[in-house]
Amino acid sequence: MQFSKKAFSVLAVFGVGMVVAGSAVAETRIAVSMTAFDNPFLTIIREGISSEAQKHDDVDVVVEDAQLDVAKQLAQVQNFVADGYDAIIVNPVDGDSTTAITQTAVEAGIPLVYVNHPPGDIDNLPEGVSFVGSNEVDSGTMQTRQVCELLGGEGKVLIMMGPLENHAALTRTRDVHDVIATPECSGMEVIEEQTANWKRGEAQDLMTNWLTSGIEFDAVIANNDEMAIGAILALKAADIPMDDVVVAGIDATLDGLTAMQAGDLDVTVYQNATRQGEVSLQTAIGMAAGESSDSNIWIPFEPVTRDNLDAYK
Repeated sequence: MQFSKKAFSVLAVFGVGMVVAGSAVAETRIAVSMTAFDNPFLTIIREGISSEAQKHDDVDVVVEDAQLDVAKQLAQVQNFVADGYDAIIVNPVDGDSTTAITQTAVEAGIPLVYVNHPPGDIDNLPEGVSFVGSNEVDSGTMQTRQVCELLGGEGKVLIMMGPLENHAALTRTRDVHDVIATPECSGMEVIEEQTANWKRGEAQDLMTNWLTSGIEFDAVIANNDEMAIGAILALKAADIPMDDVVVAGIDATLDGLTAMQAGDLDVTVYQNATRQGEVSLQTAIGMAAGESSDSNIWIPFEPVTRDNLDAYK
């Protein structure tokens, strides 16, 4: 797709939304509902959408914060439809609760693009609906294979999970078990797995509880970098030498890469959040113009270790 380019400006930032606009009267108006504005990884996606918006003439992009509320997100989408937007982008709060969102957009004839967190019906999306994201089977698989290599195929493992209703968290956790079931990693054993809801503070508390209970372990495999960092903070507070334990995350966030540079985080997996944001907006613009789109658009994961860290800084 070729579009003319023009610099955009931020017109307003208020409460739970922000508006990025092109011309005074835009030819294409796109509305975005994000799970949460205070999530570091999702902020990168949102910034990717905004940076892509700056490349396109006559496009207005409105972004709203669902604040982790399924009902609020559905209401936002209903309002987007009522306001006559040309396309809608949704980063779902809960993939299993997207049926009503999809139905709302499809019945209104408005193109819908899900980004990052897949909808529950990802394998059977109706016409006019697409998903842009990364295949989570790759993320946890890459992560755990790296941990297996560092452990020499043997060791006791703790798993920190994201929210139990979250597709990515469930898939990344299943990936860990699938890799451990392979012959070369069968000496590894998962001794505990609990949720810390993607959050650094909750992960720090969980790790502290595990340490207090006297559990012996060789590695902490976290579903994301924020929880891995929380584990690291607890380990350091307990004076556990970081060389004595393998800690792995996913997402290759700035804080995650900084922790790896410091020698604290051993493994992460790069999920190109910026590219997800860019491609979701490109897809929405194209669909609003009547172009067809693949139902699933995959942005590849990439393993990151200290050996290739410099390429991701």
